[in-house]
This record gives sequence, structure tokens and C-alpha cells, in this order.
Amino acid sequence: RNDFPEDPEFADVVRRAELASERGIFPERISQGSSGSYFVKDPQGKIIGVFKPKNEEPYGHLNPKWTKWLQKLCCPCCFGRDCLVLNQGYLSEAGASLVDQKLELNIVPRTKVVYLASETFNYSAIDRVKSRGKRLALEKVPKVGQRFNRIGLPPKVGSFQLFVEGYKDADYWLRRFEAEPLPENTNRQLLLQFERLVVLDYIIRNTDRGNDNWLIKYDCPLDSAGSRDSDWVVVKEPIIKLAAIDNGLAFPLKHPDSWRAYPFYWAWLPQAKIPFSQEIKDLILPKISDPNFVKDLEEDLYELFKKDPGFDRGQFHKQIAVMRGQILNLTQALKDGKSPLHLVQMPPVIVETARSHQRSASESYTQSFQSRKPFFSWW
Repeated sequence: RNDFPEDPEFADVVRRAELASERGIFPERISQGSSGSYFVKDPQGKIIGVFKPKNEEPYGHLNPKWTKWLQKLCCPCCFGRDCLVLNQGYLSEAGASLVDQKLELNIVPRTKVVYLASETFNYSAIDRVKSRGKRLALEKVPKVGQRFNRIGLPPKVGSFQLFVEGYKDADYWLRRFEAEPLPENTNRQLLLQFERLVVLDYIIRNTDRGNDNWLIKYDCPLDSAGSRDSDWVVVKEPIIKLAAIDNGLAFPLKHPDSWRAYPFYWAWLPQAKIPFSQEIKDLILPKISDPNFVKDLEEDLYELFKKDPGFDRGQFHKQIAVMRGQILNLTQALKDGKSPLHLVQMPPVIVETARSHQRSASESYTQSFQSRKPFFSWW
């Protein structure tokens, strides 16, 4: 199942994760968050990925975090986000990575749908009893045990994201940069990376982007002792990079219109007030202005999303209609020289495929504005 011929490097990481579990080095559950997610290790015990099983998501039946279960039980009217397709967070994670790669943003650690099994995952009592029974049968009556297709616990489907090292929460570095301003060139790097985050989040309409779930890596070279004795000193520019993680609550089937608006919290940062740079325009506009590119993106997302057993074509079309509207707004904002702040203030648009009784070689679309706003609006 875990076959990635187009990405041998990713396939090798997954193979090392499987080998580690076989040797008794199991994934470690992450204490933060509202769902079951795990640091996956290699045979040497080094963290190499983050795995989020589908059935341990906030609304999955095996979510080990009891607070979500309690919320669902005691306050069902406030449970979940009605703008999202429930229990498809793992596809949203992989979809965000797909969009990132297609647009050449390179800020989302590579993420794909993977099958993994581990003693540390949250399984039902029945699955654990079955697994123990099969192993006992294999030990006591090998001829019977060898007939089983699988001896261990059943693999879980979920998103597997490559682990990135040297990064900290954006909130940490943003506070530091406020107290200790960056050099001009480094600040420019930060702005260009920030714009890529804006583009990604806006297109996939991420409903869960705070300043604590995107990361910044800041490499500031220090003067070494040896350089002081030398007549020549090579001064290296600080390097700054962003990583957009936690993309599991994106790709809504409608714009938020109930209780909460689910804003982009980066919109309140000073970087959001600066008009989009020519660099991001040159990178993004040729792609999203091309109908063929957008169509290819939709088809790639379809191939990904249809893997889910509960896939619904009608819901998928609604998700794509929202994404098309986001792309339309982003295209206009880039052409008009707007800032990220102005972008998020544009009216939400839905672009649906027009229904026609006549056959046509090319599709036509209808554009509509969403008039209903959330009860707690952010503008």
C-alpha cells in the first residue's frame, strides 16, 4: 500500500518507519492537540515524521483525547465545523502538500496518505484481542496461524508528514523579531516566505491558522573563534524559512457562515499590510491565471480525495467551488497590487460548474458571492 514511485525519498522514510516498528521502536503520541497524532521514529530512534490516523482525528471514533468526546456528548450543537467535511483531516493535510508542490511554494513538509500499524496507536479492544489471539495461534499451532492474512494489528490510514528540524513556533520568533528587528535583507526573506504562507492558506481556505501552528527556522551564523585570528572574515547572511504544518482543517465545502469566522491570524501581523511583492506575483499569477493549471490541480485533488471510503462527489464539487473562488480573489488581488490584509477583506466567492443541457468542449462556470456572514465576524 505504501508505494510512492514518484517520490523515492519519501518512500524510503516510510520504509524506515515500518522497520522501526518491527524492531520495537514505536511512534510516540503527541500530547498537544485535540486528536491522536504521533511522532514517528526511524530504527535509531530519531523522529522522522508525524502521523495522524484518520480514525483518531477530532471526530474519529478512536480519538484518544477524551475532551473532544466530552464536547460531543455535552454540547453537540457546538461540536465540529459545519463548513468542513468531517473526519477527512488526513486528506486535507495531504491536499495542502499537493497544492504547495503544484504552486512551487515549498513551505509544507511533504505529506502523503500512508498506512501504518503500531502498538502505541489507539485501537479498539476487539482489534487488540484479535491480534493477540492470532499471535498465540501462530505460536501454539503454526499450521493454523500461517493461514492468517495478517498477524499483527491492522494498519491505520492517515497523513504522514516529514518532520522538520530546527524550527520553532512562529509566535516565538515574531515576538523576538519585534524586540530585536531583523536586518533588512533577512526581513525581506521573511516577507517573501510569509507571502507564500498567505497564498497557501487562502487557496485551501485553512480554517485553523494561528501563529502557533506555523513554524519559523532562523539560522543566524555566529562569529567563530577561529575567524578572529584571520585577516579575512566571511560574513554570512542569516537564513530564515517557514514551514506550514497543521493543515488538517482546510478545503471547506462552504465559506464559514455559522457561529465562527475562523480567521487567518496572520492577517493581524504587520507583514500583512504590505502589498504583495513582484516575486510572488511572478511565481503564482502565471499558474493560477491558467485554466488548464487550475483544472489539473482539481483533478489531482480528486484523485487524492476519492481514496477515502466515505468520499462524496457532491461534497467534493462544493470544496472545489470554494477553492476556485479563492483562486479568483487571489488572482485579482495580485493583479491589483493589494496586500494580504486587503485580500482577506474581499467578499467570499463561490465558482461552480455551470449546468448545461448542451454538450461543450469546454466547461463554463457561474460565480456567486456568499452573503451570509458568521455570527461572530472578524471584520
